Amino acid sequence: MSDLAKFALSVAKTIQQEVPRRSQPPEEGLLPESEQVLAHSLVRNTRGYIEKIVYQINGAYEHGWYDACAVMIRRLVETLIIEAFEKNGIANKIQNNGDFFYLRDLVTATLNETAWNLGRNTKQALPKLKDVGDRSAHSRRFVSHRSDIEKITSDLRIVVQELIYLAGLK
Repeated sequence: MSDLAKFALSVAKTIQQEVPRRSQPPEEGLLPESEQVLAHSLVRNTRGYIEKIVYQINGAYEHGWYDACAVMIRRLVETLIIEAFEKNGIANKIQNNGDFFYLRDLVTATLNETAWNLGRNTKQALPKLKDVGDRSAHSRRFVSHRSDIEKITSDLRIVVQELIYLAGLK
C-alpha cells in the first residue's frame, strides 16, 4: 500500500471516529424547524396527539417527504372530525358496530351534519384534503410533490380551525 493510500485510510478512520452517531432515531421524533404547512398555534393546548400530528406534517414537508405529509394531513382531518362528533355527543352517527367510518364516509357525514353549520370554505375544502391524502395513501403510482401540498395549505388551515372549534378544543 502506498503512503498516499495509508494516509487516506488513516484520515477516513479518524473522520468516522469523530462523526457523532445516533444509534437510533429519537423515541418521540424531532420537532420541525418550521411551520410551513400548518401553524402550531392552531393546535397548541388542544390534545398532545393532535400537536404531534401537526409536528409530523410540518417535519415531513420540510424534509421533502410529501406523501408522508399528505397522509398525516389526512390523519389530522380524520382525527378532528371524530373529535367534533364526540364533543357533540353524536359519535354514533359515524360508527358501524363501534368502529369509526373510513374518511370518505366521515367527510360525507360531516358535510351533512345538522348539529353544526359548516362554513362554505370548509365544505369546499374537506373533499380536496381527503383526495390529496387518499392519493398519497392508496395510489401505487402517485408520488406527491411539494406543489400538491402547497395547493391545500390554506384549505387545511380553514378546516383545522373550524373542526377544532366544533370539537371544543379551543
